[in-house]
Parts: sequence; C-alpha cells; structure tokens
Amino acid sequence: METHGSIPSRRQFLGTAAAAAVAGRFGMKEHTQAPPEAFGPVKQINAGELNVGYVEAGPANGQPVILMHGWPYDIHSYEAVTPLLAAKGYRVVVPYLRGHGSTRFRSDKTPRNAQQSAFAVDIIALMDALGTERPLLAGYDWGSRTGDIIAALWPERCKALVSVTGYLIANVEANKMPSPPKSEWAWWYQYYFATERGVRGLDRYRRDLAELVWKFNSPTWRFDNATFDRTAAAFDNPDYVGIVIDNYRWRLGLAQGEPRYDDLERRLAAAPVIKVPTITVDGKHDPFTPPGNGSAYRDRFGGTYEHRTLDVGHNVPQEDPRGFAAAVVAVDGF
Repeated sequence: METHGSIPSRRQFLGTAAAAAVAGRFGMKEHTQAPPEAFGPVKQINAGELNVGYVEAGPANGQPVILMHGWPYDIHSYEAVTPLLAAKGYRVVVPYLRGHGSTRFRSDKTPRNAQQSAFAVDIIALMDALGTERPLLAGYDWGSRTGDIIAALWPERCKALVSVTGYLIANVEANKMPSPPKSEWAWWYQYYFATERGVRGLDRYRRDLAELVWKFNSPTWRFDNATFDRTAAAFDNPDYVGIVIDNYRWRLGLAQGEPRYDDLERRLAAAPVIKVPTITVDGKHDPFTPPGNGSAYRDRFGGTYEHRTLDVGHNVPQEDPRGFAAAVVAVDGF
C-alpha cells in the first residue's frame, strides 16, 4: 500500500447571513441542508496508473462505501452525504475520477483513455490500494456506470450497489442507433464534443458549459455561486478536457478504446445482469430519467432489488443528500 499524503482543502464557506444574501440576490432558495463545516482534507494515493485524490471519513474499521461522481461534477456532490454515512459508522471514500481535481496520471506516457471500463479498473485499483475488499458502491452519471460495471463483472468486489438512473452500461454499437429527437437534443454537448470546435469550446468555456448543464440537468435545484465554484475548481485538472472528450467520443464510436480493455468491453456489450443487492434511484425532475419508474431497466438487476424516486434532478446526492444516504444504508441491510 502506498503512503497516504494530504492536500489542504481550498474550500472557504460563506457565513449563514452571507449565504442567505447571495441566495436572495440571485433569486435562489436558501439550502435546506447546510454544507458541512469541513470536507477534506483531500488525500492522495497511488492506485494503478493514477495518483488518486480522495476524501475519507468515518471509522477506519467501518464498512467501506465508495461514492462516485459524474460529469460535470466532482466529489462535492457528496459533501453532505459523507458526514451522514460517517455518523452511521461507515468508512466513506469519495475519489476524484480520472481527469478531475487532484487525481493525476502517474506517467505522461499513459493514454488519456476514458472508455467506460477504464473507470471501473481505476476503482478496483483504488480498492486494492486502500485495502477495501468488498465495499458498497454508490454513484450517479459516470459514477453509476462505473458502479454498474464493477457489480456486473466483479460481483465479489461489491457488497451492494446504489445506482442513479439504473443500468447505464454502454453498448457502443447500440449507441449508433438514433433516439427520438427530443432525447438527441438533450445530449447536444456530446455532438459538440465530436468536433474540434467543441474541444476548444470545452477548454475555453469549461465553467460556463458546466453551469449550463447543471441548470438543464437539475431544473429545480437552486445552487448558489459558492456551491458551483467549489466543484468547478476540479475542472482545472490538466487532463480534464482530454478525458471528457474521449469519454463522449468513445461512447459514440468516434474514439478507439485500448486493446487491453477489449475483453471487458465485449462482456459489457452483452448487457450482463447485475446480481448484487441493488437500489436504483431516479430523480423525478432529471431530464434523462427513463420512463416507467425503473421499469425500463428492471430486468438488468437479478438480485435483491428496490427502486426509489426522489423529488430532485440529475445530481441526486447533492440535491437530496439525506435521501441518497438513506438508500446506501438501506441497501447495506439487504
């Protein structure tokens, strides 16, 4: 195991009165769940081909739970979930995914690959580095997909799963078939990123683009400037643009994956059934929530199962931290 280091947190919080003033100025509701007094420090550990930045909380001998963020978000999606789970006795680990925050590639020669299986291999390597054999896995967006993959291909490394938007394992060949126009319109940035103009746009306007996506993804979430800024700092990672572009181009069949992941991708293309205990969660106001209250993906889960719908948008853990934490605790009891 590598030696753990720490990076002091750069986070600064507004006082209660200041936060209320900002909320009033921009016509936003004040947060019902106040942010914790501290989120960090961010530790670093060598894990596979990455040096991973992560926050850890709770007792070292507690049941491990790994919380995985999506795009364009970061570990702060879990800043309120983390203390809730730590107070229940869980050992909570919240890593920056490749290309985000303080996570770095250990070698300049490593391809900046962002196909789906690479993220899963990253998390398995992080488990090994931290000495966590069988954690609970929970995530949304990129984090849901990563948790789904590990639960499907390495069920012995996943005690149970919380997956927002259900079953997100990608099939590149299937993705070549068009969706209804309304769905395609919602994914506009994927097509933008398929162009060199989009690459330059993401590089130059990474914060503006992320904020636009936040507002579309979560139409009822009234986040303030400080909340957004805490996450936007993670986009300054030198590999951020390359990872985001490669991820979306790979999913559209426009970027080649690495041969070393070919076998994993073949297995994932068969849409393997996830058999570990699972709670799937949908955001009621998430524009990407499939219809049918979980029925669209129910047959992909073959173990003990429950579905929940929360009155929020896409960024479920940050919009409803208590609801998300409750799902993690519940699935642990299955």
